[in-house]
Amino acid sequence: MAVPKRKTSKSKSRKSCWKNKADLVSQKSLSLAKSILSGKSTSFIYYKQIKDEI
Repeated sequence: MAVPKRKTSKSKSRKSCWKNKADLVSQKSLSLAKSILSGKSTSFIYYKQIKDEI
């Protein structure tokens, strides 16, 4: 069984946690954008028509 040689430093573990959180948020935002473009979004309310008032 593989065993790590040294303990992971606090800064490396914090950085890893931050990167994992950012990855999760980016996946969610990409999924939402895809659902809006396909027209199948149910969890996001937006106006399809924009009025141009000049």
